[in-house]
Amino acid sequence: MRLLSSLFLFFLSLSVFGQYKNVQIEAHNGMDYPPCEPSIGISRKDPSVMVAGAILDKVYLSTDGGESWAIDQLESKHGVFGDPCVVASPSGGFFYFHLSNPSGKGWADDSLLDRIVCQYSKDGKEWSEGAGIGLNHPKDQDKEWADTDEKGKTVYATWTEFDKYGSEAKTDSTYILFSRGDKKGEKWTRAVRINQHAGDCLDGDETTEGAVPAAGRGQKVFVAWALNDTIWFDRSYDRGDTWLEQDKVAAIIHGGWDQTIPGINRANGMPVTVVDRSGGDHDGRIYILWSDQRNGEDDTDIWVCYSDDEGDSWSESKRVNDDEPGKHQFFPWVAIDQTTGVLYAVFYDRRNFADWSTEVYLASSNDGGGTWVNEKISESPFVPSPTVFFGDYNNIDAHDGVVRPIWTRCDERRLSVWTALINKK
Repeated sequence: MRLLSSLFLFFLSLSVFGQYKNVQIEAHNGMDYPPCEPSIGISRKDPSVMVAGAILDKVYLSTDGGESWAIDQLESKHGVFGDPCVVASPSGGFFYFHLSNPSGKGWADDSLLDRIVCQYSKDGKEWSEGAGIGLNHPKDQDKEWADTDEKGKTVYATWTEFDKYGSEAKTDSTYILFSRGDKKGEKWTRAVRINQHAGDCLDGDETTEGAVPAAGRGQKVFVAWALNDTIWFDRSYDRGDTWLEQDKVAAIIHGGWDQTIPGINRANGMPVTVVDRSGGDHDGRIYILWSDQRNGEDDTDIWVCYSDDEGDSWSESKRVNDDEPGKHQFFPWVAIDQTTGVLYAVFYDRRNFADWSTEVYLASSNDGGGTWVNEKISESPFVPSPTVFFGDYNNIDAHDGVVRPIWTRCDERRLSVWTALINKK
């Protein structure tokens, strides 16, 4: 009887608290800027080594698979001002992309956001001073993301250029820009515009944002972004030297990418793009993941579509979360384990509650996005506060069966950054 009781309590604890150990990377100390918008990369040479980042200037290093983390502040001659994007290179190093703050005065100086900054580290301990990308003052460079080619010899970056951030003038617009860097991110090509349709500068549905590049085989680069209710797609076959003359429509974000989630001061459903380079059954397939409210403002869902012909045509949208209708799933991100071809998506989830209580879920697919298995990965729920800036995204990375999502919690208005120790081998 005692054995049976113990087994019952064990399985009950799994269902209540989740089956993966959660690790707090950092909690707000009340002095620095509250950490959020986390990003993470797993070393492709030694998966026990991981680098993560959070706004405004935090860099985290783990050498034991995420069990423990060293916390440091990233420094650059161009300043560090949030939107962290950590990318693990196939060569074993790490890139850390972020926004600029060259004067150190933040919004008090118009040099803020004058470029995108890329810093490189071979081990996550020592970082380069940072290379500036897309300098075009007084225009503002914002919301960047990046990927490397399959050999780690080239790194690609895309972002949004604002004629003037927050401007209501109809003469001011936003564009999607692209640049290519060398294997250490030290030298970059001149930034070029790749989108056909410009947006406004108000940082809402009518602004063109959310560009995430995905490197395919050889010299192929694929990019998707959002404008109003449309996910646009472009591609290059020559490392970004030339692009399609006409952008292609990949999918519709019903209701637009600027979404309302109760308890969150702002939320977006911008697309995330990945491409399969695993050599498996779906090698070459391009995936786009996003969230939208096609089923109503009280029912935000996560969606995925894919293309097997390099973006010429796209599948129907597939719902990733598997709960009953009527609850919110939001802030999704997706990664693909290039050693297996398995997709992993992380998102916030309120399926188990009638209030603002929020958990974190992982959805995985081993059949090319056709079906998804949902798992709760947070050990306990939290309740966000609409008066606290919660960031615009979470992140996830996966390599050789090691899966590390990263997310922000809010407990009594105090932010913290977390991961879960998920190993699929």
